[in-house]
Amino acid sequence: MAFQPQEPYNELPLLPPVEELESKDILKATIQAHKALARLEGSLSNLPNPSILLDSIGLQEAKVSSEIENIITTYDELYQYAVAERSAGDTATKEVLHYKEALWQGHEHVKAKGVLTTNLFIKLVQTIKENQSGIRNTPGTQIINDKTHAVIYTPPVGEAVIQQKLKNLEEFLNLNDDGLDPLIKMAVAHYQFEAIHPFGDGNGRTGRIINILYLVQQGLLSMPVLYLSRYILENRNGYYQLLREVTEEGNWQRWILYMIHAVEETSKLTLTKIDEIKVAMAMMSEALKKDLPNIYSKDLMEVLFQRPYSKRQFLEEAGIVKVKTAGTYLAALEQKGFLKSVELGKEKLYMNTVFLDILKK
Repeated sequence: MAFQPQEPYNELPLLPPVEELESKDILKATIQAHKALARLEGSLSNLPNPSILLDSIGLQEAKVSSEIENIITTYDELYQYAVAERSAGDTATKEVLHYKEALWQGHEHVKAKGVLTTNLFIKLVQTIKENQSGIRNTPGTQIINDKTHAVIYTPPVGEAVIQQKLKNLEEFLNLNDDGLDPLIKMAVAHYQFEAIHPFGDGNGRTGRIINILYLVQQGLLSMPVLYLSRYILENRNGYYQLLREVTEEGNWQRWILYMIHAVEETSKLTLTKIDEIKVAMAMMSEALKKDLPNIYSKDLMEVLFQRPYSKRQFLEEAGIVKVKTAGTYLAALEQKGFLKSVELGKEKLYMNTVFLDILKK
């Protein structure tokens, strides 16, 4: 039966697609994307402590992926509430923080288990939405054009149908001897997850987390620090148009090229950001050695660049000093212009403005 936007797409073809996926243009694009990913991975391995990027880049990905779904928060709110003792004041900030939590949950799962499963997808969406969401089991879900209000897609209905298609997606993702380049498989799997649309809400964000987890599973990234959602946000019209072209015309080529180009461009962007952070760390280290030699330590620098906002407990947790002395350290850093204090409720946070400016770019 031909695709009809108003009818549930229960005939969504299983993977792998029957169409040719490895055109000359696609294979050429995968080579460039793999090179960019390898340079990014090399830069990560050269960081003195790669984990310092986990919180900051993870929160950026969370913010922008959520923004694609019109869930908007500011960097200042996001980074402040990520370290504050009080919970975020608005729903959007809470959801973005939950996205970041889901990303790290997924990363831990993949590192421990090595597979991507439907149960993992469910856990991700439950963390994002902070509820007990499961597979859609009621009809009525449709994708509507915001401007014309026309129905442009109706995903499959029936829990058994959705489970079957997710099982097929699992098998496709976890099969490593089919000869398909992992970047091509990531693009195909992302379309399929979006087309299955297994949850009542949170599908887009869950699908974008799965992209990054798959790259980690395939050994292309050691940590989920690829800022992939920024490319999608900046090219959002193309993203949705090309998804529709796969559904309506079977046009896999343009969609796959789009996603592979997204990986290449995002790898370059993330690499630039990491290099800027390295330079900022080196410059601040030299200045601290000169201006506050009794305070400077490598561990202190890692605390100051792990998150844009620091507080006394972080210095104690890192084994640098006790909480009381930590306050003295942070005050001295502020007095010399390295940090700037902000009040959040009854709590005082210290902002690394240089680091925050890099992250905001």
